[in-house]
Amino acid sequence: LKRGADAARGDDTSTLKDLVATWVNQDFRPTLLLRSDDKQLRGFAHDVCGKLLCPAEWDWDHNVVKAGIRDRTSDFIVSENSWPLFVYENYTFSSGNLEKGLFMSKIMVQAFKAIFTSPSSAREADGDGDGADILENNRRARRALSQVKVKTCVASIINMRKVTPRSIAYVACQVRFALSGISSWRTVDGDFDY
Repeated sequence: LKRGADAARGDDTSTLKDLVATWVNQDFRPTLLLRSDDKQLRGFAHDVCGKLLCPAEWDWDHNVVKAGIRDRTSDFIVSENSWPLFVYENYTFSSGNLEKGLFMSKIMVQAFKAIFTSPSSAREADGDGDGADILENNRRARRALSQVKVKTCVASIINMRKVTPRSIAYVACQVRFALSGISSWRTVDGDFDY
């Protein structure tokens, strides 16, 4: 079972490495485009990835924050105790309401769809943050294509009927890893512990 789970995680990691680069390049149009085959220019070294990985309560656009994170100063330690900006709808954080828009970003919806339905279904994510009907829409589409042989999606294989906290956490970890500059999976990444 562990080998199968590790293989599935590896497949998801590989898929998202490519897709996240494409999504970041399309949605943010960075000066330095992300390459799907190179993770060294991701993470806090890349302005867009850095902004998305930055704890939401800090403003990446302030040079002191950016420098502090990059230099790993004691005032700007990035750990698992803060939500990164990429988990928030429209990549916007409300300090008055930490849960507003949480886990509703476009990249989270796209990644969820890529992992649990199909990579091609992620193109249909409109970024409104409403992932509640992702699985039902996928089931409807499969019924409509019942005469055509299609690959069964992961959600169907594991009998997933709804978006669960565990699946959201898994997607968040996968997206964080895809945005990071770390080349191989490990449970502790600098000061961040998955």
